[in-house]
Amino acid sequence: MLALQLAIEGLDLAIIIVYFVVIIGIGCLAGLYRRRASEGKNYFLAGGTLTWPIIGLALFSTNISTIHLVSQAQEGYKNGLAYGNFEWMAPFTLICLALFFAPFYLRSGVATLPDFLEKRYSRASRNWLALLSIVSAVFIHIGFSLYTGAIVLKEMFGVSIMQSIVGITVLTGLYTIVGGLLAVVLTESLQTIILLAGAMAITLIGYSKAGGWDGMVGTLAQHGEEVKLTLLRSADDPANLPWYSVFLGYPVIGLWYWCADQTIVQRVLGAKNENHARVGPLFAGFIKILPVFIFVMPGTIALTLIYQNKLPPLPVQCTDEPTTSGESRLSDASLEEHPDTLPASGRSSSVNQVHSQLMGAASLSREDRALSADEIVSLTGLDRREVDRAIDELLTAKQIERKTDAVYAHMIINLLPTGLKGVVAAALLAALMSTISGALNSIATLFCYDIYKQWRPAVSDRSLVTLGRVVTFVAMVLSILWAPEIARFESIYQGANSLICYIAPPITVVFLWGVFWRRASAKGAFATLVAGSVLGLTVFLLDWFKEYTGWSVNFMMAAFYLFVACSAVLVVVSLLRPQPADHPGNALVWKHPLEALQGEAWRGIGNYRFLAGLLFITMVALYIIFG
Repeated sequence: MLALQLAIEGLDLAIIIVYFVVIIGIGCLAGLYRRRASEGKNYFLAGGTLTWPIIGLALFSTNISTIHLVSQAQEGYKNGLAYGNFEWMAPFTLICLALFFAPFYLRSGVATLPDFLEKRYSRASRNWLALLSIVSAVFIHIGFSLYTGAIVLKEMFGVSIMQSIVGITVLTGLYTIVGGLLAVVLTESLQTIILLAGAMAITLIGYSKAGGWDGMVGTLAQHGEEVKLTLLRSADDPANLPWYSVFLGYPVIGLWYWCADQTIVQRVLGAKNENHARVGPLFAGFIKILPVFIFVMPGTIALTLIYQNKLPPLPVQCTDEPTTSGESRLSDASLEEHPDTLPASGRSSSVNQVHSQLMGAASLSREDRALSADEIVSLTGLDRREVDRAIDELLTAKQIERKTDAVYAHMIINLLPTGLKGVVAAALLAALMSTISGALNSIATLFCYDIYKQWRPAVSDRSLVTLGRVVTFVAMVLSILWAPEIARFESIYQGANSLICYIAPPITVVFLWGVFWRRASAKGAFATLVAGSVLGLTVFLLDWFKEYTGWSVNFMMAAFYLFVACSAVLVVVSLLRPQPADHPGNALVWKHPLEALQGEAWRGIGNYRFLAGLLFITMVALYIIFG
């Protein structure tokens, strides 16, 4: 139904085919290279050979997924740069990873983060974190990336959602299973270059067509939407991301994601030495400046181009609930919110015809129900001007809405020439496969080292590698089954981040307090993980059923409140049930925060202290300019 399917021409198809051959070939070669030393450490941690450029690019590439390409462009269209805060707050937590957490993990000699928790606290804490990490990898890292990528492939190439999900998961799993972490990080480095090239191309072309910064500012100001070019918003802004929620909530989820999530930190654990482990995250922090301009801003550029009549309007879809007879039935909530909504009897004939077509489409699957103005003209036989007027009237009455998650594909089709379309398509696949490959490998590592090896301590490295491949396959199957269910979320990007906000707080608490507070005990940590998980699930259910519960707390503020509650649990239980004086975990604490800065550093510009300071100043300056 949605007329957003690319005509795959020879050059575009060749680019995509070459991409697949190169990526899968690299992964398989990496697997053969490591086969002669089929050791668990080589398979899961790349043998401690990773240097700072590879680590930095791998961190960035694993973080960047199709969620960024599609959903951030969608947010850029709807809310401007506000959700760029998730990108520009990340460098601050990457500084924390480089200065405090990375050297700590390496000095403790752990293979996984749950392994660190066992040394610091107890095996119970290790097992609980391993479980939470596997769940988050399957349901957040892989699931949301798969579904978002499938939507784009459906719109661009006409491939069904399930075919896209299954096909990409199988191809990614192939080189992940064969090559292990080395295959993952090597292919991620190449994929990052492809991703940035494609994203920059669409941004620069659209930016130039819009008349540059002055053209965007002037056009948005004419429509009263100049606020879309700022990041920090007030509490009543439609973006639902007030400035205080950014500064209070993001550190909670950011510390979990960048400093305590196995999918991300595993790249650092495979570092060649401590300096590479420190500089790699700082390098990634500088790269994280780019996504606001190449992932979020394209959506705002698209809105500008549509206002300037240089880009066709987005397709529209019905917001009404179709009845079994195909007639419109507005929900009670919609009627209360928009009492001026016109019933069918009060609308003109052309408006009724347009609405009827959209109501018919609404009975189809979520990804197929939108129609472009040209499609409506073809279906109704109405004049284009009549269709445009009818769409405007229905949009004003809130009975239809623009299909904003199609904005990125919309720009590809309407702005890019042949050849570049293939590059951007390859970039979409690169982002998708990179995130999935990293998460699959981390799931295998967690299960093998933190669960299975607890039962069979004498298991050989060769057996662990074999088991890791089996676990990767099982995770692929679970992800394929889960991904289509994500269609139930109202917004993909906000849905993913809300889940993170409910999972992250207890994990952030046990790591943060565990690294800096000697009195944090094993009993306190386990109580925090369990209580925090239960609280997080409760808040998620309250939010999921908010039409019945009346829940209205911003998801970022919910993360902050959960962090405070979990911190209280940890402190109280640790004081009541203190750690034994001879517990080995008592030594796994920074004696003083500044102790972390006393490690040996490279001279000159490669000094991690200098780079951390430079990154911090750069980000503060950017917030002053765009905040």
